[in-house]
Amino acid sequence: MSRSSSGIVAGLTAAAMAAVGFLAYQASANAPADLGSAKPSTSASSPSDLSGTAGKPGSSVSRALPPHSGTGTRLVYSLSLKRVWLVNGSKTKTFAVMPSAVDPKPGSYQVSSRSGSVIGSDGVPIEHVVRFAAVDGVTVGFSAARNNSMASPSPKLKTGGIRMMRADGNAMWTLATIGTKVVVVP
Repeated sequence: MSRSSSGIVAGLTAAAMAAVGFLAYQASANAPADLGSAKPSTSASSPSDLSGTAGKPGSSVSRALPPHSGTGTRLVYSLSLKRVWLVNGSKTKTFAVMPSAVDPKPGSYQVSSRSGSVIGSDGVPIEHVVRFAAVDGVTVGFSAARNNSMASPSPKLKTGGIRMMRADGNAMWTLATIGTKVVVVP
């Protein structure tokens, strides 16, 4: 293959990758709100006493791992507590998150894709994106804003980004490889 042919192939590949990224962004930003369902998790695990609080700093909500949140290595996301637990063997880390405008249904999912650094559907530069569900065409996943913000999402936008702090995103990125179990509880 000549140098000019190699350059053309490289350029076409880059253009195709950019188009796929743009279409994925568009799909996640414009998807219907009632698409997707999940199989409820039937496994149970015993609660663990963890330090800290859910939701806002100073909250008195328990940081204990929710009951019926599965077993083994997994991410547990509580919709009502606005909290995630990273469970890996006997090690558990928990932290507060800012829910997206679109919530996944309670149930068991798997990490389906990851991106190191992209622009979120709300226009915010994000990193450590871990996707696991789709609801009415909106892709749902965890991410950390590069500016470390966790602002409430606009209710007018159909976004699926569950925001966390960058340090928490680093920890999740290490654990949440493709196929890792994600358990969503009420």
